[in-house]
Amino acid sequence: MDNKTQRLLEMDRQRVFHASTHLKQYAHGELPGRIISGGSGLRITDSEGIELIDGFAGLYCVNIGYGRTEMADAIYQQAKQLAYYHTYVGHTNEALVTLSDRIINMAPEGMSKVYYGMSGSDANETQLKLVWYYNNVRGLPEKKKIISRDRGYHGSSIASGSMTGLPLFHAHFDLPLDRMKHTVAPYYYRREDASMSELEFSQYCADQLEAMILEEGPDTVAAMIAEPVLGTGGIVPPPQGYWQAIRKVLDKYDVLLIADEVVCGFGRLGSPFGSIHYDMQPDLITIAKGLTSAYQPLSGVIVGNKVWSVLEQGTDEWGAIGHGYTYSGHPLGAAAANCNLDIIEREGLIENAAQTGAYLQQRMADTFADHPLVGDTRGVGMLHALEFSSDRSHRSLFDPNLKVGAQISAACLEQGLIARAMPHGDILGFAPPLVATRNDIDTIVDKTHQAVNQVMDRLVTSKQWQAK
Repeated sequence: MDNKTQRLLEMDRQRVFHASTHLKQYAHGELPGRIISGGSGLRITDSEGIELIDGFAGLYCVNIGYGRTEMADAIYQQAKQLAYYHTYVGHTNEALVTLSDRIINMAPEGMSKVYYGMSGSDANETQLKLVWYYNNVRGLPEKKKIISRDRGYHGSSIASGSMTGLPLFHAHFDLPLDRMKHTVAPYYYRREDASMSELEFSQYCADQLEAMILEEGPDTVAAMIAEPVLGTGGIVPPPQGYWQAIRKVLDKYDVLLIADEVVCGFGRLGSPFGSIHYDMQPDLITIAKGLTSAYQPLSGVIVGNKVWSVLEQGTDEWGAIGHGYTYSGHPLGAAAANCNLDIIEREGLIENAAQTGAYLQQRMADTFADHPLVGDTRGVGMLHALEFSSDRSHRSLFDPNLKVGAQISAACLEQGLIARAMPHGDILGFAPPLVATRNDIDTIVDKTHQAVNQVMDRLVTSKQWQAK
């Protein structure tokens, strides 16, 4: 390690509070650090000159790949013209107007307006406030509970963290809030009754949702929030017929659907939105990551016509709506988003996500479907997961102390590939940038295969596991 890198890392350990990190181990030098200094396409480079293939696009977000100088130019030009002004009481800017029109035109039918924030977490906080306001306007002050799903991820702030269905984000934070409920995850691989078909399991999930609504009281349940495909909870596509069954229940009990498209939006599934891909028919949509490919922080809440008409009624009765962020509709974020959408459209990246994504699914299945360490291989578009099992035929879990998923992620890194050890189970996740080619997919799969075999050999040699 050169002297500059060492000095910067020492300073970092002393001064920076890192997300999702063992604080003491990192601060005291027991965990490694890495300074990322550049990137191009699918690859990032650190301060030591080590190049890595980013098989997870940052955090599912760098969809157009790294090093896009035209993005820097667009942000720079906007900064020279207008670096900032707020969007309160009707103020706007040209980049924001253009962006909003493009988003509505891309979105599922029935969408009306876009409200902007800076992250998926704050966008879901906005969603919650709008849903509560919506039902207050309608004279339904008790209809406030939000149903999420086990393993769902919707952020890590107070309310969005409560909607998240992963224990890691609740433990020791006094979460979730009382109004947040969690129903069964559409996790077909981990179904309790192995005899269920996908359609039967989808109906089971819908029945569980209906039972929860009835138990809580339909007059108290306001909305369901859900990702089209579970992301951080394990990259789990819904089973056949799932969204159709869920939609029937929501309609029956006057429950809004918030589609959390932070991961799936803007092409990752090979469709403009996951809501379109699965015909979810949402009332509200949350967007972030792929909106700017993370070149600038920007998020949004897309409000459907049904909700918007009620919000208008509310301001007629009570005056200007009491919600706002200083940086909502920031011109630099809007300029970055417009340039990002230009690239996605010009280079056909949604189509590439569908076609190259299908190749990713096929290559992974061909390579790992019969691998003794792999219990499940699943995905859609440019999302994929490998789930590891100690006994494939019985879907048995490894002893969590072995940290098999983390071991394989570390072995991938040794091969020069970033693949994410998902936080709830022995699952390895992939979400490559949408610019990935078939050759890139071949490289990702081959390196992953080497890493999985390396860890399998280590487990067998140490007598910690034996193939069954």
